[in-house]
Amino acid sequence: MNEENPINAPSTDPAESGEAQRRRLSGILQDIADDPDRERISIGDLLAAMQDRAFGALMFIFAVPNVLPTPPGTSAVLGAPLVFLTAQLALGRSPWLPRVIADRSLGRAEFAALINRIVPWLIKGEQLLSPRASWMVLPPAEYVIGALCFLMAVILFLPIPLGNILPAFTICLFSLGILERDGVWIVAGLIATVASVVLVWGVFYAIIKSALFFLSTMLG
Repeated sequence: MNEENPINAPSTDPAESGEAQRRRLSGILQDIADDPDRERISIGDLLAAMQDRAFGALMFIFAVPNVLPTPPGTSAVLGAPLVFLTAQLALGRSPWLPRVIADRSLGRAEFAALINRIVPWLIKGEQLLSPRASWMVLPPAEYVIGALCFLMAVILFLPIPLGNILPAFTICLFSLGILERDGVWIVAGLIATVASVVLVWGVFYAIIKSALFFLSTMLG
Protein backbone atom coordinates (compact mmCIF):
# COMPACT_ATOMS: atom_id res chain seq x y z
CA MET A 1 0.00 0.00 0.00
CA ASN A 2 1.33 3.48 -0.74
CA GLU A 3 0.91 6.89 0.83
CA GLU A 4 -1.69 7.99 -1.68
CA ASN A 5 -4.28 5.61 -0.22
CA PRO A 6 -7.26 7.79 0.85
CA ILE A 7 -7.62 5.86 4.11
CA ASN A 8 -4.21 7.00 5.30
CA ALA A 9 -3.58 10.26 3.49
CA PRO A 10 -4.39 13.53 5.32
CA SER A 11 -6.95 15.77 3.67
CA THR A 12 -5.59 18.42 1.31
CA ASP A 13 -8.67 20.65 1.59
CA PRO A 14 -7.38 23.94 3.13
CA ALA A 15 -10.73 24.72 4.74
CA GLU A 16 -10.95 21.30 6.38
CA SER A 17 -7.33 21.45 7.49
CA GLY A 18 -7.78 24.90 9.01
CA GLU A 19 -10.87 23.73 10.90
CA ALA A 20 -8.95 20.76 12.34
CA GLN A 21 -6.11 23.08 13.42
CA ARG A 22 -8.49 25.42 15.27
CA ARG A 23 -10.26 22.64 17.18
CA ARG A 24 -8.97 20.90 20.24
CA LEU A 25 -8.19 17.20 20.06
CA SER A 26 -10.72 16.48 22.82
CA GLY A 27 -13.55 17.95 20.72
CA ILE A 28 -12.56 16.01 17.60
CA LEU A 29 -12.40 12.71 19.48
CA GLN A 30 -15.72 13.35 21.23
CA ASP A 31 -17.43 14.13 17.91
CA ILE A 32 -16.14 10.88 16.39
CA ALA A 33 -17.29 8.89 19.44
CA ASP A 34 -20.74 10.51 19.36
CA ASP A 35 -21.32 10.11 15.60
CA PRO A 36 -24.36 7.77 15.25
CA ASP A 37 -23.53 7.13 11.58
CA ARG A 38 -20.38 5.22 12.52
CA GLU A 39 -20.74 1.57 13.48
CA ARG A 40 -17.00 1.08 13.86
CA ILE A 41 -14.04 3.45 14.08
CA SER A 42 -10.80 2.31 12.48
CA ILE A 43 -7.30 3.65 12.98
CA GLY A 44 -7.43 4.80 9.35
CA ASP A 45 -10.56 6.84 10.16
CA LEU A 46 -8.70 8.58 12.97
CA LEU A 47 -5.72 9.29 10.74
CA ALA A 48 -7.98 10.86 8.12
CA ALA A 49 -9.92 12.89 10.72
CA MET A 50 -6.79 14.35 12.31
CA GLN A 51 -5.37 15.47 8.96
CA ASP A 52 -2.11 17.44 9.43
CA ARG A 53 -2.29 17.01 13.21
CA ALA A 54 -2.12 13.24 12.87
CA PHE A 55 1.31 12.73 14.44
CA GLY A 56 0.55 14.38 17.76
CA ALA A 57 -3.05 13.19 17.91
CA LEU A 58 -2.44 9.51 17.09
CA MET A 59 0.67 9.30 19.26
CA PHE A 60 -1.45 10.52 22.17
CA ILE A 61 -4.36 8.16 21.39
CA PHE A 62 -2.09 5.09 21.24
CA ALA A 63 0.05 6.05 24.23
CA VAL A 64 -2.51 7.23 26.79
CA PRO A 65 -4.28 3.86 27.33
CA ASN A 66 -0.96 2.49 28.57
CA VAL A 67 -0.89 5.14 31.30
CA LEU A 68 -4.29 3.91 32.52
CA PRO A 69 -5.00 0.46 33.99
CA THR A 70 -5.41 -1.86 30.99
CA PRO A 71 -5.46 -5.64 30.37
CA PRO A 72 -2.08 -7.42 29.93
CA GLY A 73 -0.80 -7.25 26.35
CA THR A 74 -2.29 -3.82 25.62
CA SER A 75 1.15 -2.23 25.25
CA ALA A 76 2.15 -4.77 22.58
CA VAL A 77 -1.03 -4.06 20.54
CA LEU A 78 -0.83 -0.27 20.82
CA GLY A 79 2.96 -0.15 20.62
CA ALA A 80 3.15 -1.25 16.96
CA PRO A 81 1.38 1.85 15.52
CA LEU A 82 3.50 4.04 17.80
CA VAL A 83 6.70 2.52 16.42
CA PHE A 84 5.55 3.27 12.85
CA LEU A 85 4.40 6.83 13.60
CA THR A 86 7.40 7.89 15.69
CA ALA A 87 9.85 6.49 13.14
CA GLN A 88 8.17 8.55 10.40
CA LEU A 89 8.24 11.66 12.60
CA ALA A 90 11.97 11.15 13.19
CA LEU A 91 12.56 10.78 9.44
CA GLY A 92 10.44 13.80 8.50
CA ARG A 93 7.91 11.68 6.59
CA SER A 94 4.16 12.19 6.27
CA PRO A 95 2.05 10.07 8.66
CA TRP A 96 1.12 6.72 7.12
CA LEU A 97 0.20 3.31 8.48
CA PRO A 98 0.11 -0.04 6.67
CA ARG A 99 -3.36 -1.39 6.01
CA VAL A 100 -2.93 -4.22 8.51
CA ILE A 101 -2.78 -1.51 11.20
CA ALA A 102 -5.02 1.13 9.58
CA ASP A 103 -7.89 -1.35 9.20
CA ARG A 104 -7.97 -2.28 12.89
CA SER A 105 -11.17 -0.96 14.41
CA LEU A 106 -13.35 -0.75 17.49
CA GLY A 107 -17.12 -0.72 17.71
CA ARG A 108 -18.41 2.79 18.37
CA ALA A 109 -19.58 1.84 21.87
CA GLU A 110 -16.14 0.52 22.84
CA PHE A 111 -14.43 3.53 21.28
CA ALA A 112 -16.80 5.91 23.08
CA ALA A 113 -16.10 4.19 26.41
CA LEU A 114 -12.35 4.65 25.89
CA ILE A 115 -12.74 8.27 24.81
CA ASN A 116 -14.98 9.07 27.78
CA ARG A 117 -12.15 7.91 30.04
CA ILE A 118 -9.52 9.92 28.19
CA VAL A 119 -11.29 13.20 27.39
CA PRO A 120 -11.65 14.61 30.94
CA TRP A 121 -7.90 14.27 31.48
CA LEU A 122 -7.17 15.56 27.99
CA ILE A 123 -9.28 18.69 28.56
CA LYS A 124 -7.35 19.44 31.75
CA GLY A 125 -4.11 19.11 29.83
CA GLU A 126 -5.33 21.26 26.95
CA GLN A 127 -6.15 24.09 29.38
CA LEU A 128 -2.45 24.26 30.22
CA LEU A 129 -1.30 24.24 26.59
CA SER A 130 -0.43 27.30 24.52
CA PRO A 131 2.06 28.09 21.73
CA ARG A 132 5.39 28.70 23.52
CA ALA A 133 8.99 28.24 22.37
CA SER A 134 7.53 26.80 19.17
CA TRP A 135 10.99 26.34 17.62
CA MET A 136 11.26 23.22 19.80
CA VAL A 137 8.52 21.48 17.80
CA LEU A 138 9.65 22.52 14.34
CA PRO A 139 12.27 20.82 12.15
CA PRO A 140 15.02 19.91 12.87
CA ALA A 141 14.09 19.76 16.58
CA GLU A 142 10.93 17.85 15.63
CA TYR A 143 13.06 15.03 14.21
CA VAL A 144 14.92 14.72 17.51
CA ILE A 145 11.56 14.49 19.31
CA GLY A 146 10.55 11.78 16.86
CA ALA A 147 13.73 9.81 17.60
CA LEU A 148 13.14 10.05 21.36
CA CYS A 149 9.50 9.01 20.95
CA PHE A 150 10.65 6.09 18.79
CA LEU A 151 12.92 4.96 21.64
CA MET A 152 9.99 5.24 24.07
CA ALA A 153 7.71 3.34 21.66
CA VAL A 154 10.22 0.48 21.37
CA ILE A 155 10.47 0.29 25.17
CA LEU A 156 6.67 0.36 25.38
CA PHE A 157 6.42 -2.46 22.86
CA LEU A 158 8.77 -4.71 24.83
CA PRO A 159 7.36 -6.94 27.61
CA ILE A 160 9.26 -5.18 30.40
CA PRO A 161 7.68 -5.42 33.86
CA LEU A 162 6.57 -1.93 34.99
CA GLY A 163 8.28 -0.59 31.89
CA ASN A 164 5.35 0.75 29.89
CA ILE A 165 3.65 3.42 32.04
CA LEU A 166 6.43 6.03 32.15
CA PRO A 167 7.41 5.70 28.45
CA ALA A 168 3.72 6.03 27.51
CA PHE A 169 3.39 9.11 29.72
CA THR A 170 6.50 10.55 28.06
CA ILE A 171 5.00 10.10 24.59
CA CYS A 172 1.80 11.79 25.81
CA LEU A 173 3.79 14.85 26.93
CA PHE A 174 5.61 15.05 23.60
CA SER A 175 2.42 14.53 21.58
CA LEU A 176 0.53 17.31 23.36
CA GLY A 177 3.51 19.61 22.90
CA ILE A 178 3.50 18.82 19.17
CA LEU A 179 -0.25 19.35 18.89
CA GLU A 180 -0.22 22.85 20.37
CA ARG A 181 3.37 23.87 19.48
CA ASP A 182 4.15 24.14 23.19
CA GLY A 183 7.87 23.92 23.96
CA VAL A 184 7.25 23.78 27.72
CA TRP A 185 5.61 20.37 27.34
CA ILE A 186 8.52 19.28 25.12
CA VAL A 187 10.91 20.12 27.96
CA ALA A 188 8.71 18.08 30.31
CA GLY A 189 8.90 15.23 27.79
CA LEU A 190 12.70 15.45 27.75
CA ILE A 191 12.79 15.16 31.54
CA ALA A 192 10.39 12.22 31.44
CA THR A 193 12.57 10.57 28.76
CA VAL A 194 15.57 10.59 31.09
CA ALA A 195 13.43 9.20 33.91
CA SER A 196 12.08 6.46 31.61
CA VAL A 197 15.54 5.36 30.50
CA VAL A 198 16.77 5.29 34.12
CA LEU A 199 13.71 3.28 35.21
CA VAL A 200 13.97 0.74 32.39
CA TRP A 201 17.71 0.33 32.92
CA GLY A 202 17.03 -0.22 36.62
CA VAL A 203 14.46 -2.92 35.81
CA PHE A 204 16.85 -4.63 33.39
CA TYR A 205 19.66 -4.46 35.95
CA ALA A 206 17.43 -5.97 38.64
CA ILE A 207 16.34 -8.79 36.29
CA ILE A 208 19.94 -9.57 35.34
CA LYS A 209 21.10 -9.53 38.97
CA SER A 210 18.21 -11.81 39.97
CA ALA A 211 18.96 -14.22 37.13
CA LEU A 212 22.66 -14.38 38.06
CA PHE A 213 21.79 -14.94 41.72
CA PHE A 214 19.37 -17.72 40.76
CA LEU A 215 21.97 -19.40 38.54
CA SER A 216 24.67 -19.17 41.21
CA THR A 217 22.29 -20.68 43.76
CA MET A 218 21.27 -23.52 41.45
CA LEU A 219 24.88 -24.30 40.57
CA GLY A 220 25.93 -24.24 44.20
